[in-house]
Amino acid sequence: MSFEAPLALLGLLLVPMLVVLVFVHERRRRAQAARFGNPALLPNVIDREPGRLRFLPLAILLGALCAMVVGVARPHATVSVPREEATVMIAIDVSRSMKATDVVPTRLDAARSTAEVFLDKVPAKFRVGVVSFASHAGVAVPPTADRSLVRAALDTLKPGEGTALGDAVLLSAQLGSRQRARDGTRPPTSVLVISDGARVGGRTTPQTAAQRARTLHVPVYTVVLGTQNGVVEETLTGGFQATIRVPPSPQTLRQIARTTGGESFTVTDRAGLRKVYEQLGSRLGHRKEDREITDAFAGGSALLLLAGAAASLTLFRRVP
Repeated sequence: MSFEAPLALLGLLLVPMLVVLVFVHERRRRAQAARFGNPALLPNVIDREPGRLRFLPLAILLGALCAMVVGVARPHATVSVPREEATVMIAIDVSRSMKATDVVPTRLDAARSTAEVFLDKVPAKFRVGVVSFASHAGVAVPPTADRSLVRAALDTLKPGEGTALGDAVLLSAQLGSRQRARDGTRPPTSVLVISDGARVGGRTTPQTAAQRARTLHVPVYTVVLGTQNGVVEETLTGGFQATIRVPPSPQTLRQIARTTGGESFTVTDRAGLRKVYEQLGSRLGHRKEDREITDAFAGGSALLLLAGAAASLTLFRRVP
């Protein structure tokens, strides 16, 4: 929390001063009462002493004073508010290693099917595009608000060769940055990369693509998919079968996320991937905004003042 007029907070020093004054006044009152009578005879004169409840209205009023002082300082807080428009590019690895079955039914099928969870989480006005990448990166569907087109594009993804990771990041960032809102401004763009490994081929290095995305103010979120036991069965020339180990390689993906201001996740099963989609969908659908919250403190002080007045009336009636 920050304050537009922090010097006003010096008014909070009045609170302990008032507490001291009340304490001094209470001691003087008792001393003066003792001068004109015997305190031991007071129980014969009154039913009971007011007790600690007589300080309740004062405590409430002091709380209201604190709220008023903080309100005068014009506090600001960072709050999460829904985005109205934004562009999200989903870049999915369709290389050979994505055929591994360590994530049921395959890594690619899990990434493709659970992406629908992500589509359900982002606001309806968001534009979502899909980029697939193997030996090269291609646009499966440009950014659109039509979710049926996005789902149809996800269904067309087929495994290929290579992993042009840098090309996919650069293409996604550039394509998303070209979008314009209704007022002509560029809505915020984010890229979500789902892959299991580092770059194999492509014209652009992941480091170059990450630097370019950072220049465009496009954060890249990466999801590393797979387990160390992942294998792919390949048919070689002559009909021989080969088992190829394809463990995930998260280092490059993590570096891309770190460079662009995004975040990297490691997922080993379908349930974990679904949770990441849900988390990112909610996060990308909101933005952080600095807002003045003076009204909250003003309303709180008013309620405390009313509560203090009510407590004073109640105690005045009950205490003789």
